[in-house]
Amino acid sequence: MITTQAVSGVYSGRNWPDTVSDTALRQQLYPGNLGRPKTRPEPDWATVHQELRHKGVTLALLWSEYHETHPTGYQYSQFCDRYKAYQQRVDVVLRKHYHPGEHCFVDYAGPTVPIYDPVTGAVQAAQVFVAVLGYSNYTFVDLHPQQTTPWWIRGHVDAFAYFGGVPKIVVPDNPKPLVTHVERFDAILNRTYQAFAAHYSVAIVPARPRKPRDKAAAEAGVLLAERRILAKLRHERLVGWDGARERVRQLLDALNAHPFQKLEGSRRSWWEQEERAALAPLPAERFEDEAWRVATVHRDYHIEVDRRYYSVPYRLVGAKVDVRITATLVECFHDHVRVASHPRITTDHWHTLPEHMPPAHRAMTQDWNADSFQRRAGQIGPHTARLITTILDRAQIPEQFFRRCQGILGLARTYSPTVLEQAAQRALQAESFAVRAVHAYCEAVQHAAAAPRPTVPSHENVRGSAYYNSAIEGATDGTKYDNTDAERRERK
Repeated sequence: MITTQAVSGVYSGRNWPDTVSDTALRQQLYPGNLGRPKTRPEPDWATVHQELRHKGVTLALLWSEYHETHPTGYQYSQFCDRYKAYQQRVDVVLRKHYHPGEHCFVDYAGPTVPIYDPVTGAVQAAQVFVAVLGYSNYTFVDLHPQQTTPWWIRGHVDAFAYFGGVPKIVVPDNPKPLVTHVERFDAILNRTYQAFAAHYSVAIVPARPRKPRDKAAAEAGVLLAERRILAKLRHERLVGWDGARERVRQLLDALNAHPFQKLEGSRRSWWEQEERAALAPLPAERFEDEAWRVATVHRDYHIEVDRRYYSVPYRLVGAKVDVRITATLVECFHDHVRVASHPRITTDHWHTLPEHMPPAHRAMTQDWNADSFQRRAGQIGPHTARLITTILDRAQIPEQFFRRCQGILGLARTYSPTVLEQAAQRALQAESFAVRAVHAYCEAVQHAAAAPRPTVPSHENVRGSAYYNSAIEGATDGTKYDNTDAERRERK
C-alpha cells in the first residue's frame, strides 16, 4: 500500500492500492486541472494530414497558416510533435503474413542502368524489373530495354523460371501495358496479360491505385535491389546486354544468399526449404509473347502488321478484325472466329494464301507461270504442248508471251481438245503463233468437221476421180489437154 504521497510539495493524505493506474492517480492528485479549458486551439489534424499529400505542402507552411489564424496557438516545435503523435495513431500498419507459394509481387525500379553498345558506344538506359515471392522474399531482378507489354510479360515468365514454379497470385501495380482500365473494385487486364494468366493458371490481383502497401514486398524488393545491386553497379561500365544481365545475376545470387538480420537463414534457404515445393509446376511450353490489335481489311484483302501485309478471306474486305501477334505467328479473328493464320514474316512484305483470294485472282496467280502453261497444254495434247513450248522458247523473257499462251489455252473453253490439237498442228506447220491465227485454224477445223459430205450418184454420166487422174497423167507429156474434146470422143 502507498500511504502518503507528496506531489509538488503537497501531501494528499490518502492511501492508494498498488494496482491503481497512473491516470487515475493523476486525476486524484491534481483535481484542480480537471475541466480547465484549453488555452490553445487544437489544429484539425485530419485536414493537416490530408494537405500534406499535396506536392510542395510542408508542415512549416501549414503551421504558418495556422499561426496566422491563431496567434496564441502552438509554436512550430509543438505543432510538429503533436502532428507526429497523430500520425502514429492514424498510420497503423497491418502486418500481412503470406503462405508459401501464394503471392508474387512485380514492379519496375525507378533508377535505370546505363548499358553501352559494344560497337557504337551508344548508351541505352536499362529498366530494372523486380519480382519477389511473398513468403521467402526470394527475389528476381532483370534488365529490360523498355516497359512495354512484351517486356512486362517476359519479366513474369523469366521470374517464374528463376523461381522454379508458378505462384497462385501475382500482384502488379496498375501499369497501362498490363491494365487497360481501373475501377474501384475491379481492374480490366489487357488480352495479352489475360492470355498469360490463363497459360500459367495464375490469378492477377493488381494493387489498389495509390496504395503502395498492397505490394509492400515489391517496394521492399525494389529498395533492396537499388541498394544491393544498382548501388554496386554505379562505378561499373556495362557493355552489351548479355554482359550486363550476367553481372546483375551474380549480384542477385549474392543478395538471395545474404543472411537475414533478425531471422535464421536467407532468402534462398527459405525458398529451397519451404516455398519451392509449394509453387505450382511450370507448364510444358514457355508462354509466347503476344500482342492484340484491331485492323481494317484493305481492298486487296490484306491487313498491315508492322509494315508487312497478310491476307484474309476476300469476303471480309472493309471489315475490322482482331489480330493476335506473336514472335512467330499472326492470327486474325472475326466475330471471335479465327479466319486466317500466317507465319510472321521478316524479309518479304506480302504473305498471301490462295484460299483467301477470289476465284479469278486465284486462277491468275496460280496459272501465271511457264510450268503451269506447259502442264495445261500437255493435258490437251502433244501438238498443243509443242506449240506452247515453242512460243516460250522464242521469247527472251518468257513473261512477255504469258498472255499469248493464256489466250491459246483459253480456246479450250470453246473448242474440243481434238480441234485445238489439229489447229496447233497447222500453226506449227505454218509457223503462225498468234492467238488470232490459232483461233482461225480452230474455226476452219471445226467448220470442216461439221460440213456434210456430198453424195456421189452412181449413173454413167458422172465422172469419178479416176477420170481426172488419168486425164492429168495424159497431159504430162507436154500437150495441152482439152476437156471438151475428151468429152466429145467419149460420147462417140
